[in-house]
Amino acid sequence: MKKKNLIISVFVMSIMFAGGCNNVVKQENSQWRGSNRTGLYSEKGLLKEWAADGPQMLWSYSGLGEGYTSVAAANDKIYVTGMTDSTGYLYVLDNQGKLLNKKEYGKEWNENFNGSRSTVCVNDGLLYIFSGRGVLYCFDEPTLNLVWSKNVVQQDFDGKNLKFGITESPLIVGETLYFTPGGEKNNMIALNKKTGAVIWSSTGIGKPSAYCSPQYISDLDIPVVVNCIDSSLVAFNATTGAKLWDVEQKSPYGHNPNTPIYEKNLLFCVSGGGFGSAQYRLNSNGTIAEKVWTNEMDSKHGGAVKVGNYVYGSGERNRYWYCIDWKTGETKWKNNTIGVGAIIACDGMLYCYSDKGELALVEATPEQFNLKGQVKITLGTNQHWAHPVIYKGVLYLRHGDTLMAFKVTK
Repeated sequence: MKKKNLIISVFVMSIMFAGGCNNVVKQENSQWRGSNRTGLYSEKGLLKEWAADGPQMLWSYSGLGEGYTSVAAANDKIYVTGMTDSTGYLYVLDNQGKLLNKKEYGKEWNENFNGSRSTVCVNDGLLYIFSGRGVLYCFDEPTLNLVWSKNVVQQDFDGKNLKFGITESPLIVGETLYFTPGGEKNNMIALNKKTGAVIWSSTGIGKPSAYCSPQYISDLDIPVVVNCIDSSLVAFNATTGAKLWDVEQKSPYGHNPNTPIYEKNLLFCVSGGGFGSAQYRLNSNGTIAEKVWTNEMDSKHGGAVKVGNYVYGSGERNRYWYCIDWKTGETKWKNNTIGVGAIIACDGMLYCYSDKGELALVEATPEQFNLKGQVKITLGTNQHWAHPVIYKGVLYLRHGDTLMAFKVTK
């Protein structure tokens, strides 16, 4: 009888354990420009208009040091990097602004526009940081212990650093991490995300990287990774590393920081310095890119977003905010009510952060530039270049040594 009861107990516990596993909260991941690198966030129920003095600031945290990196937000934690006395630090805060942990990771960029650059990638319990000095780090998220690292520029992949330091945020798809050393032999690399082991290396076009973070395309006959390298847009077979094509994407001095936007065989890329933007049509097997249209919008490093059938963003030399028809390339409107800068979108609204420190809410409509509120960012230091992030109804904005959290829900 006792043995029978023991068997039943074990069986019941097994069922309970299995059921418990099914109810475990899924690990959240976070990366540059949202879940698919488009600058689009999926929150709902956000404010459609702000009060006269802007959205409510929930909290601010000062003391991050120098840096331009956006935050990563996952599992009710906020991850951001900064530089103090030439050393880079990872800061982990809770969603109330309390510092949970601080981790030194190595030397950061201190030659011009000092500070950290790349957004932390949170992926399956690991954290990835690419320093401005070209060192790629992988840390265990719970302990912040180093799992592996690669010196991309000086030792491991003959990469070449850039005038303003490495700015790329690595791309992770499944078990593979993609990044662009920009060397003649190792132009683009794929690594095992858990071990750092090389999966493939491609000679690509053998030119330096361009401050750009790669994009992944999954709905063609083969998976494709595309990135800006020097003054070109380059595509690789994501499985083998074979270069599929490259097209000229002119940019000033090879500076091409904006991650391309992709949807249904169409690829959009924008360069600063007056060189404008373009859309390309890819064939079904990803081996051909044909230019469809061009536009004067020339974002420096503020990115662009596609909402419905329209692209929104701002220029650099052409200092306007733009709405462009995705199908034709026609400019629907342009406006310079606020300064130009970075843009994200959520719940039918645009969040524009200008290089003059204006944070603005704009309706995503092709009819007109419909400003629905703004606030001047006075906290923080240096340039207003970091991209905003929205997570659980809160907009996070980093300005130099200060991180701010604004309530943007109703």
